[in-house]
Amino acid sequence: MTVRAGWLLPSGQTREDTRLSPLGTMSPESAMTTRDGVIAGGTALNATGAGPMQVQIAVGRALVQGTEAQGAYPVAVTAPETLTVTDGNATNPRIDVVVLRVCDELYDTTGQTLARVELVTGAASATPTPPTLPPTSLRLWEITVPAGVSAGTGGITWSSALADRRRYTAAYGGITPRGWGLSFTGAYPGQYRDNGSGLDRWDGAAWQTLDPVIGWTPVTLATGYTNNGNAQGTVRYRRIMHGGVPHLQLRGGVSWTTSGTVPNSGNLLTSVLPANCRPVALTSLPIAAGGVDIKLDAQTSGQLRLIASTGLTTWAAFGGVQYPLDA
Repeated sequence: MTVRAGWLLPSGQTREDTRLSPLGTMSPESAMTTRDGVIAGGTALNATGAGPMQVQIAVGRALVQGTEAQGAYPVAVTAPETLTVTDGNATNPRIDVVVLRVCDELYDTTGQTLARVELVTGAASATPTPPTLPPTSLRLWEITVPAGVSAGTGGITWSSALADRRRYTAAYGGITPRGWGLSFTGAYPGQYRDNGSGLDRWDGAAWQTLDPVIGWTPVTLATGYTNNGNAQGTVRYRRIMHGGVPHLQLRGGVSWTTSGTVPNSGNLLTSVLPANCRPVALTSLPIAAGGVDIKLDAQTSGQLRLIASTGLTTWAAFGGVQYPLDA
């Protein structure tokens, strides 16, 4: 067998079934159901064209949830599976769906007890939609089948016909990888998911995005300013989160030529900071400078402005400077 399922066969599972199936407690969806999906890794259950009208599904592992009474079935596809798509309708296109399906005669009317990769054929229509899936099946891929297509006409253009519909699951407490269908409800406060660019945390009612720690971005200094004032390095910034509050951090230093006078009326930047790095209200902070502490104004426009004071020489430093961006 090339599609194996754990805890399905009435005669019991083999030792190989146990080793290959993704056993263990996976991400819950409710008190008694599991988030089904593909186990990420490599090219798990990837789809590629294998001929004019044939699609091949790669090896991989997944979990398929049945009814609450059935529970979830761990499944492993141990060799590539090839499916043949029927010829297109003469007039209209359709959408077929590749699924990973579990048949369990104790709970359905199939009369079979097995797991398999299956192609569900959609209805041809001028505006086709995916077909309704059979029970206890996991959507993997959708295939747009153009009108009139067949092996004799050159077959399906796989690069444009395949739509990835794999969603992913993870072990309990793990981070669910991003896949198709990101808009799902969390199962418990403290659950995490990957959103494609960072992490979301479920707070019991909604997903809250956690800003990733990002690298430092250099600023573009206005005319008259030079980086590395007082050997502090290039002026850079980054947006971070502290206790759920967005902050901007600065580092580096600037210098200029004339003591007591800052260039460009104190406006430090030629290109202002991006919108998500600007405070909602004018924020003033003391910073170190040559001869005396001076003030830095972080403006709502994204400009940083130096406010000179008596005794100032020719440099200012931003090491350790950070301020909140919210009200």
